[in-house]
Amino acid sequence: MKIEFTITDEYIELIKLLKATGLCSMGSEAKQAVEGQLVKLNGETELRKRAKIRKGDVVEFQKNAIVII
Repeated sequence: MKIEFTITDEYIELIKLLKATGLCSMGSEAKQAVEGQLVKLNGETELRKRAKIRKGDVVEFQKNAIVII
């Protein structure tokens, strides 16, 4: 499923994005997803929990593609 997510600041941290989109209900769940190598940023596995996600980035998690606008 494609999800479009609008940010108003320069960036959003990866674990905060996963929580804000509702794909992870808690911060600990988001951290485990990243640590478990289940999250991709622009096609590459992302291991940084606080990676700065900016406009134009695409985050993939559990068959969902989050497009940052």
